[in-house]
Amino acid sequence: MFEADRLIQDCCNGLREQNPHAALREIVARTVSEPGQVLKSLGEPKLSGIQTLYRSETLTILNVLWGPGMSLYPHDHRMWAVIGIYSGREDNSFYQRSVSGLIPHGVKTLSLKETIPLGEAVIHAVTNPLDRITAAIHVYGGDFFAMPRSEWDPGTFQERPFDIEHARRVFEEANKRLPAPERVPTN
Repeated sequence: MFEADRLIQDCCNGLREQNPHAALREIVARTVSEPGQVLKSLGEPKLSGIQTLYRSETLTILNVLWGPGMSLYPHDHRMWAVIGIYSGREDNSFYQRSVSGLIPHGVKTLSLKETIPLGEAVIHAVTNPLDRITAAIHVYGGDFFAMPRSEWDPGTFQERPFDIEHARRVFEEANKRLPAPERVPTN
């Protein structure tokens, strides 16, 4: 049975392994192998957004909820990461730096129960192609919110400093595409 506290403890312990990135990939893979348990514990996603499950200087664990049809522009993390899908699908487009900005460097679709490790230098954009929320556990080898990093304009591929408020607006826009909750008549 999935418990967020157990995931946090397992990930903290995994940081002490010889290869923490590989150890945490195994932990995340084990976690998302039972997606129903994760949904039961964290709850059925109602809105897109980023929920922080754990944050320290050496580790961040997030519950990332991608809204229907949502696309997040190219960005980097500047730390290794592991992503595991427990509901829905995530399409990743990868890029490499070039003198003129970015150049495409492949794609990877992550479906239910799949995980992917990302290296420190990875640049990617994420799309949820579904008409419902996609839910994923994201684990980062550092403080995801404190690390200075970059984002790229999706049209021009010009680099600029990552702006967390810009990312929040993308999540808010995705929430506007969610169906309105059913209204219950009052007497």
